[in-house]
Amino acid sequence: MKFAKPSTSIPDQIGLLKDRGMVVADEPRAQHYLQFISYYRLRAYWLPFEAPAATGAHAFQPGTSFEDVLTLYIFDRELRLLVLDAIERVEVALRAQWAHHMATTHGPHGYLDQSLYHRKDRHAKAVTTLTDEFKRSRDTFAEHYRNKYTSPNLPPIWMAAETISFGQLSKWIFNLKRRTDRNAIAKPFGLDERVLTSFCHHMSYIRNICAHHGRLWNKRFTVTMPAPKSPTKLAVAVKGAEPRHLHNTLAMLDYLLSIIAPSNEWRKRVVELIDGCPLADPASMGFPADWQTRSAWKVV
Repeated sequence: MKFAKPSTSIPDQIGLLKDRGMVVADEPRAQHYLQFISYYRLRAYWLPFEAPAATGAHAFQPGTSFEDVLTLYIFDRELRLLVLDAIERVEVALRAQWAHHMATTHGPHGYLDQSLYHRKDRHAKAVTTLTDEFKRSRDTFAEHYRNKYTSPNLPPIWMAAETISFGQLSKWIFNLKRRTDRNAIAKPFGLDERVLTSFCHHMSYIRNICAHHGRLWNKRFTVTMPAPKSPTKLAVAVKGAEPRHLHNTLAMLDYLLSIIAPSNEWRKRVVELIDGCPLADPASMGFPADWQTRSAWKVV
């Protein structure tokens, strides 16, 4: 089938929304947001308001307004910023722990030893990626190393940790052959290594969604993590939550932040954001029905 949909002007987009039953009280305001956000991006936030129409076309539930859609869009944007804030701190902590353990256990360049990894082909690919990224880096430490040292070509692990992407970091940790290495990296976080490596992969996926301004609210994830069985407070926090939505990600980030930055107020900010937007039904993010009474979400 050949795509044949025509492009539509912004005034016509507003007319289409109104024809389908959306209340647009302030058309100049709606035109502004459609111009700078786009009809297609906002569409994801009005889908929950749609209802079957007698003609089979799209229609909106009675009373649905453009402001409702914009409210959800703004909520999701603020949610992404909160999640990115937490991921940044967790990511920095994971980089530090990986570099410290590997350096003190296997030496500054021990991470390059293929015998430490399950899959030599994956290790070789990771080294190639690191080599390319280190060559391109214009950071002062990278230029200093390249100018001063001729061997090894690649930097010590504490420099490598600041060069690779978070997605690459999760692959380096996951590919470690020895469970003792993975457990040593996970121990400061109070997690089993399987839970940590899985969460690293999941967090890299979530980070990519956020970095590309994708939707988190009500999104069904394709890359998930197993529900942790320990520590007890984390297991209780995720019990009964929908595993393919955002709740468990938030619970895990909050748990890790309590270790990395004990005095943080991130949980309070998350709860205030959710409470401040009744349209963003917590169930659509995988929250269990009794989430507000659980200790994991109580704000002291």
